[in-house]
Amino acid sequence: MFRWKLMNLETSGFYASGNSMNKEVFHDRDIFLEDYKQMNRSFRVYVYPHRRNDPFANVLLPVDFEPRGNYASESYFKKVFMKSHFVTKDPSKADLFFLPFSIARMRHDRRIGTEGIPDFISHYIFNISQKYPYWNRTGGADHFYVACHSIGRSAMEKAWEVKLNAIQVVCSSSYFISGHIAHKDVSLPQIWPRQEDPPKLGSSKRNKLAFFAGAVNSPVREKLLQVWRNDSEIYAHSGRLKTPYADGLLGSKFCLHVKGFEVNTARIADSLYYGCVPVIIANHYDLPFADILNWKSFSIVVATLDIPLLKKILKGISSEEYLLLQNNVLKVRKHFQWHVFPSDYDAFYMVMYDLWLRRSSVRVQWSTSLDSNW
Repeated sequence: MFRWKLMNLETSGFYASGNSMNKEVFHDRDIFLEDYKQMNRSFRVYVYPHRRNDPFANVLLPVDFEPRGNYASESYFKKVFMKSHFVTKDPSKADLFFLPFSIARMRHDRRIGTEGIPDFISHYIFNISQKYPYWNRTGGADHFYVACHSIGRSAMEKAWEVKLNAIQVVCSSSYFISGHIAHKDVSLPQIWPRQEDPPKLGSSKRNKLAFFAGAVNSPVREKLLQVWRNDSEIYAHSGRLKTPYADGLLGSKFCLHVKGFEVNTARIADSLYYGCVPVIIANHYDLPFADILNWKSFSIVVATLDIPLLKKILKGISSEEYLLLQNNVLKVRKHFQWHVFPSDYDAFYMVMYDLWLRRSSVRVQWSTSLDSNW
């Protein structure tokens, strides 16, 4: 059964009001828990095999080190997935098929580089479609790839069937981008890797109303800095901070996720990790796990046009409403963490659940097309 509860948060700013605020962090917790168990029992994925002596093993096999950096989500997923019970060596038992190429690794391979990525992927799809029958029977609709860097979009310039048909598990998930289809594709959370447990928040004093720090690399951030740079309650910084970044997150009630070059950054996961309520200022962002989690219960979405109203919006949230938002932040932050050895309901399992949901649509369509041919 294919259960969709997509949220469209792109068109207008939302801020909590006493009567309209939904307190539950899941759209339907009972359905999620029931389906989660079924996913763990039955979901299987076939990975196109590659040898360790393959000339491009560095691109096609998991990294042999602990992933790090701003785009670690791609490598974390692949590294954890390849050791998981979801992998099957029998393609007849597979619900989906994984295209294991790494956009991040291709970027840093001098034989390929950014400009050579589209050709590499085009050749890769051609090769598997000639060697195996699985791509051709659905046009790639039961296949998926994973990418966190924004270059993943242009990577498909010479393989449009991947963009249009395959499930794209990407960090740069925007309704505004041609080729991103919310009910088909999966929004991968961009998460800065941290192995230590989240900090205990009992002693943290949140004296600042809101906090942002980052490069001014978009008109949205320019507007934020223009309006709030010198404000005494909203701390908006560009350039290097004089104090630790974590202190800004721990000392603020709200932490701003502001669209930069792309709609996605690691700031949402940063906010959740440090118990700060995220404020999302990124129109058209297809938020991670939006078909599972009720983002209105633990975050605030503000339209970019409403940046001048930001303080009014945040101060309009009562103490009771804020405590509810923050308590829900603490409930959901486990879903936005990677682990080398995955933990139930962490980012890895949540992405797998999103993929499991999409496998239903593919299988129904495939079965129907088979029936119609008899």
